[in-house]
Amino acid sequence: MTDIKKTDRPADTPPTGPEAIKAIPVRHYGRYVAAVVALGILGLLIWAFAGGNINWGAIPDYFFNDRILTGVRETLLLTLLSMIIGIVGGIVLAVMRLSKNPVTSSIAWFYIWFFRGTPVLVQLFVWFNLGFVFEYVNLGPVYKDEWSDFMTPFLTALLGLGLNEAAYMAEICRAGLLAVDEGQTEAAHALGMSHGKTLRRIVIPQAMRVIVPPTGNEVINMLKTTSLVAAVQYYELLRYAQDIGQTSGATVEMLFLAAAWYLILTSILSVGQYYVERYYARGSSRQLPPTPLQRIRANLLSLSNRPASTGGTA
Repeated sequence: MTDIKKTDRPADTPPTGPEAIKAIPVRHYGRYVAAVVALGILGLLIWAFAGGNINWGAIPDYFFNDRILTGVRETLLLTLLSMIIGIVGGIVLAVMRLSKNPVTSSIAWFYIWFFRGTPVLVQLFVWFNLGFVFEYVNLGPVYKDEWSDFMTPFLTALLGLGLNEAAYMAEICRAGLLAVDEGQTEAAHALGMSHGKTLRRIVIPQAMRVIVPPTGNEVINMLKTTSLVAAVQYYELLRYAQDIGQTSGATVEMLFLAAAWYLILTSILSVGQYYVERYYARGSSRQLPPTPLQRIRANLLSLSNRPASTGGTA
């Protein structure tokens, strides 16, 4: 056998291998153009409103006015009560819609079809003007009164908003119930659980992950929709702002004030919706997304733990 000597590579010879790829990021010039155009349009809008004959000082003067705060309270109360009617009615209608009884399912379908197919402002006007059709409300020995005394602006607003919302919540609840696998219901029935107990213990808790996000959007939308009840003589935030604008001469300024209050309230509700969705996502996500406070805390910790850069030694 012959021995084959391997020649040693010189120490100063660099190792051979593939060269590192130098990645050059692609330049998106369209993004820069779009940003310049958007900033230009924003600047024109600011310049137009700044040059207009608007008394901006009237907004902070009336921002915490007693009538404005009363309107904010009435808006929140009407939103809360209307959503309670909508959610309760929606759950009942969803169960009726999924029922195998053709009578109850048909009634639920007709209700949803009618209230989703007509504008909520038209429904408010119908409730408000039914006094031209019914002079009295006669419920026998239980209640009897004139329609004008019975159908107050508050009751008109509550029925108009709540019954309309029930139609939308019915479809949201129905979608959530259908999202739960049928095997869950079959397993519960095999264990001897009744239909009602299966809904309460098995189906509805799992359906909440689907129901909660659109319900949060409906609450925010309801808060803004309450401004329509000013048309039926109910005093809430927009109606009080309009009255103050007419008496003070700052009509547009009071509309800006009402818009600012609506933005504040919807922002608070949006934060609440985020935490509610996070709560119901615990069973489906392995790792929950960080909250805004957790993100701020993580960024501050990363900045504090970053090592300080040292200059080169001679």
